[in-house]
Amino acid sequence: MPVQTAEDASISLLPRRAIALVLAGGRGSRLKQLTDRRAKPAVHFGGKYRIVDFALSNCINSGIRRIYVLTQYKSHSLLRHLQRGWGIFRSEANEFVDLLPAQQRIDEALWYRGTADAIYQNIDILEAEGPEFILVLAGDHVYKMDYAAMLYDHCERRAEVTVGCVEVPRTEATQFGVMHVDADDRVVDFLEKPADPPSIPGRPDTALASMGIYIFNARFLYDQLRRDAADLHSSHDFGKDIIPYLVPRTRVLAHSLTRSGIISEGQSKPYWRDAGTIDSYWEANLELTTVTPALDLYDDFWPIHTHQVQLPPAKFIWDAGDRRGMAIDSLVAGGCIVSGGMVKSSLLFSSVRVNSYARLEGAVVLPRCNIGRHARLKNCIIDSGCDIPEHLVVGEDPVEDSRRFERTEKGIVLITREMLAALQ
Repeated sequence: MPVQTAEDASISLLPRRAIALVLAGGRGSRLKQLTDRRAKPAVHFGGKYRIVDFALSNCINSGIRRIYVLTQYKSHSLLRHLQRGWGIFRSEANEFVDLLPAQQRIDEALWYRGTADAIYQNIDILEAEGPEFILVLAGDHVYKMDYAAMLYDHCERRAEVTVGCVEVPRTEATQFGVMHVDADDRVVDFLEKPADPPSIPGRPDTALASMGIYIFNARFLYDQLRRDAADLHSSHDFGKDIIPYLVPRTRVLAHSLTRSGIISEGQSKPYWRDAGTIDSYWEANLELTTVTPALDLYDDFWPIHTHQVQLPPAKFIWDAGDRRGMAIDSLVAGGCIVSGGMVKSSLLFSSVRVNSYARLEGAVVLPRCNIGRHARLKNCIIDSGCDIPEHLVVGEDPVEDSRRFERTEKGIVLITREMLAALQ
């Protein structure tokens, strides 16, 4: 067994001195009808997970066992998921995942007004816990990251604030909040969706985009939250208000995901996706069906935890003529029955039934859907609980798809129960 170095010991102890706050109240309006009944962090992903599972799993795998999840918008499915699937902590060791819904603790007339205000309204709870560091996480991104390494970097470089960043092509950085840094990774400016994004020093084609991940020294954060709460002109948001205010006034450092992202064997760079639009959500899910996907869900070293009910194995039946139950280049979750249908380059969540002669290609099918006989569905997302009528055809006639369902400019079609009911 190798001897543990002082640096190893420091990294292993830091998570015990931190609390993670997962901001999971976002509407996710760009996902259209997928977030009509659920907040974006509760949206299904990857065949058996919810998006919030990735931030929570990163906490567990990083050794952070004190976690608060802040919720607000249409939180029922998220709260149910967390209550059923994340009761895995030892309370006697002061480990927990606690829920902090908007409850008007500061002012009985105010719900959470922004990401910073959400934490400010629970500042008494944080002060009672007494952490040295506060890790603020967006609960609506898909990635694998070692927060302990980021904590060590924060302490080693004596920062008041460290901002987690992902490297993106400079031409694509116009869609992000971009960190302008010097040669020592100190943030000298923060620009929201700039037309001409600043590049990383020495790398003219690459920019640093904020991941919505922040580490603060706890007492410093409390002071800033109280200052911001008193500012009548603030929108009380980290990206819009807190970080821009602090950049010229204190030591704010950028931490690239390349320094702490989990890279599986055979991969060249860490994975991070926003999956915040219908197109990007469809693409991120179907990437998982490729031979070597950028996101490795089969990594035993960094597992993604979730809640899933006990289900029987997936079942494929019938092998007679053109009635053959089969799946090619696809992911099929437990409880699914492919009964004489064809599934190609698709992802089926749990308890989906594909009936005889149906054909799916490029389909992301959320849990508990039933695909009727002879249906042909291509390049689509089917929301949970949908009962697809027999002979329904989607993905072949853009005009007809747009009339009946939600269709993007790239040709991805979203189908929900309400849309199907309107066909009656």
